[in-house]
Amino acid sequence: MPRSVAQAIELYIESIKDARSIHTARTYKTAMHAFKDFLDSRKPPTEQLEISRLEEDVVAQFATALKELSPATEQLYLTTLAGFFEFLVAERLADVNLARVRLLIRKRARKPGIKLPQFPQEQIDKTINYAINLANQSFEDERAQLIALRDRAFILTLADTGLRVHEACNLRRGDLDRNERKAIVKGKGNREAVVRFTQRSLDALEDYLAARATLDGGSGRQLASLPIFARHDKGAGKKVKPMTPTTGRNIIDQRVTEAIGAEAGKNITPHSFRHYFVTTALIGSGGNLKLAQSLARHQNIAVTQRYAHLSDSDLDKSYMDIFERRE
Repeated sequence: MPRSVAQAIELYIESIKDARSIHTARTYKTAMHAFKDFLDSRKPPTEQLEISRLEEDVVAQFATALKELSPATEQLYLTTLAGFFEFLVAERLADVNLARVRLLIRKRARKPGIKLPQFPQEQIDKTINYAINLANQSFEDERAQLIALRDRAFILTLADTGLRVHEACNLRRGDLDRNERKAIVKGKGNREAVVRFTQRSLDALEDYLAARATLDGGSGRQLASLPIFARHDKGAGKKVKPMTPTTGRNIIDQRVTEAIGAEAGKNITPHSFRHYFVTTALIGSGGNLKLAQSLARHQNIAVTQRYAHLSDSDLDKSYMDIFERRE
């Protein structure tokens, strides 16, 4: 049974690892370490501060210290802290007035403004075209060819399915139904969902997996259990190891730089391709928010609405086509 605040924080972080996705757990850990650093700047430090002496008012003090961060980050950290206090009550580690904790957060937290998605469409189109042509390059060895085919398939998959980078990295061969051109994925909150593949993304995947056939066959594992996107660095050797989200981000950084240059591509991340997907769905469906919401797997349609402004240029063109014809 933890007695110090430091021990309770680590126990809370461990509980999050079991209940949330890797990405969410990492975010919560960052927030709780920020809270721990805040407490350690005072006396006594968290290793010596008994959990029973942690008062609700520390929420307001922590909120004040967070003002130098963005409103969105502040709200994220305070939400994580509220979860920590709820954990203390649930585990009977401390007697906490949760109503007061929530009141302090409502009073002190700034509301984040609406942040419009960054969407350099022309640059992403250039990156996609560059990725399509990766397979036409000459390769010095088999490993270089595998990397090129994998990167092409990875970029097209992100752009044409709307998968988040960690979802793509978690895909297994058994998740993909090639005949139906669909895959079952676990998204936010471990919710299962169906994603659909275009023919070009499926063709790129099949080219990559065909080139990987010998490696997969020698793995000694069932094909269905193998990752769709595997590592091909020297450290992986001949083992079929799944890519990590970090590798996915590195792939995007490298290929975007090659396609359009480091300076032009500095704002493009793996999530930019999800923005591309949602916006393409909106434009292609004539602004059908419900359809785009379903394809993007947004729980809240308000998230999908943030993308609606991105199709304004198409509305401008339609307006001119319709009304200027009267001249």
